[in-house]
Amino acid sequence: MLEVGKKIVVQSYKHDESLHRIWQEATVLAENDDYIIVANKKTKVIEANGRFWHTKEPSVTYFYKHHWFNVIGIIKEDGVSYYCNLSSPILYDEEALKYIDYDLDIKVLPDYSYNLLDQNEYRRHKSQMSYSPELSKIIENELKILETMVRKQTEPFEQAIILKWYDFYLNQKIK
Repeated sequence: MLEVGKKIVVQSYKHDESLHRIWQEATVLAENDDYIIVANKKTKVIEANGRFWHTKEPSVTYFYKHHWFNVIGIIKEDGVSYYCNLSSPILYDEEALKYIDYDLDIKVLPDYSYNLLDQNEYRRHKSQMSYSPELSKIIENELKILETMVRKQTEPFEQAIILKWYDFYLNQKIK
């Protein structure tokens, strides 16, 4: 189990094992059998091509151990929005928390309206990287689970929960 307050690196890869993106720092808030929750604010993000940027808004992310997605709660002035990545379940080794990004994303606004993004990228990579029929079925089924969670506004799609975790994060940083 990861220690609360531990600073970790997050790395995402593509199906062909190429590095996709690195978040240089995330603070562990909780871990259980289902997920690891981390938070960050103004974190440096390095793209595979070496370009980098810093996150603008603070966020709380749920990385799932058994689901094929992760959920980023982004704290903005007008409320919490969410960015959800269809991805492999996470793996943590001593180097970083790691997952494979499977292209499809869902963007959820504070009013819980949402859009499915990057469908063309998913289709292109599915062909280029030879996603198996079994993998494609898993991703499509997990997308349905994720959409149901958004519609029902179940954890982590509850603004109060994201704000509670962010407050906890701020208190961790003070200590």
